[in-house]
Amino acid sequence: MEDDSETEQSSWAYLPDVCLRHVFHWLDDRDRSQAALVCKKWSWAMYSGSLWRSRTIIFYGRPSRARTMEFQSALWYVKKFGKYLEHLEIKLSNPYNTAFTQKFQMTMRGLLSHLGKRNSRLVSLSIKYLELDRLIWKNVVRAQFIKNLATFLKRMSKQLDYLNLKGARVTLEDGCELLNSLTCLTNRSFISEINIEDFFGLYLPVYSSTLFHQTMSKFHSLVILTFNYNCISDELLDILREHSAHSLCTLNIKCHIHDPHGQVVWGMSWANLAKRAPKLNVNFFFERVVRHDHLARILLAEIPVRSISLRSCYSSDRDWIMRPTLTNLLPVYWHILQKLTLELDNRHELLDDELLQLILSCKRLLFLKVWAFLSVTFMESLLQNRAERKCVLTTIKVRIYTSQQETSEEDRLLCDIYRKFKNLIDSELNYFVIAYPMA
Repeated sequence: MEDDSETEQSSWAYLPDVCLRHVFHWLDDRDRSQAALVCKKWSWAMYSGSLWRSRTIIFYGRPSRARTMEFQSALWYVKKFGKYLEHLEIKLSNPYNTAFTQKFQMTMRGLLSHLGKRNSRLVSLSIKYLELDRLIWKNVVRAQFIKNLATFLKRMSKQLDYLNLKGARVTLEDGCELLNSLTCLTNRSFISEINIEDFFGLYLPVYSSTLFHQTMSKFHSLVILTFNYNCISDELLDILREHSAHSLCTLNIKCHIHDPHGQVVWGMSWANLAKRAPKLNVNFFFERVVRHDHLARILLAEIPVRSISLRSCYSSDRDWIMRPTLTNLLPVYWHILQKLTLELDNRHELLDDELLQLILSCKRLLFLKVWAFLSVTFMESLLQNRAERKCVLTTIKVRIYTSQQETSEEDRLLCDIYRKFKNLIDSELNYFVIAYPMA
């Protein structure tokens, strides 16, 4: 027995480092710490930089016994392994009172301070959904957090390549202060990707702010920019054309009903940017902005639109109709549109024919997701056209809304349609279609 034990121990002792690190990769912090006590070699494996390059730290707002140590464990990790960190994601989940946000702010002060002093590798930082406009953030706590974060961004400005502050909901002044922190050392930044979707507070007309324009003019190599339509202006498009046209590939633009979106932006400004940035693709995400007159002011023919998402979110406004958008507005992008998402409460109008014609007219449309009131026969017509190569869709995800709770008849018809086009669906399509009651 002793010989067998020694043989087993020796086999583990001579396990190649690459295999040992792979084993440690699948362990959580607690198990890694326990495994490191086995022997010196395993202890050394725990300190392999490759194990600690990426980290997601979640601070849960609702208290529980299992989460009492989350603040301490976050600091423990940064002090012990923060020097290896390259990608950091911090999530704030359901903060519920001022005591929690104050504790979070104090923990983040220590965390960012240690990282700023010891880390020289961090290239990606994500801190999402801070919602700093909520009452649970006292003014002094909010101000201190923004100050600490701005100081950290200044220290990391030369190495950061990606910053995500989605959902921060800050004032115009505080937001520009944070973005300016990335440019403090050289008065310009070469960061390649920024996500400032819902970064500014609701109802702010950021597009008219000279301070915002001055801030954005300091970014000189943007590749991907994600933001809200209330930031868009002729001035911003000119700034992007002047400073980032050589690198700019993607603009992700969210337009929410509560964000100002009535500003006039000239098609020539978009055309000039598209001409200087030939790799540019623009993706639009509309939340409850569905009226044709509003969309027509935004979706200009000069924009190189690759993707459009329209969500009515069961709007109480019954004056809007989708038909003009499907027949007059979206077909303008027939030669470039690749992805279309529609989530509509259109029980007041039938759109089967208009939607099908739009799909057939878009020669590069690959992805279709539709949640709407449609007839089951729409799916049969769509698949028949796909079988005849009249469209090039590779992904079809449809939720057919019905006004009845019982969907057995629709389910039966959908099964018949699947059997009819089974070879096509199984071999060429990412396909998911269901009937869904919306009584």
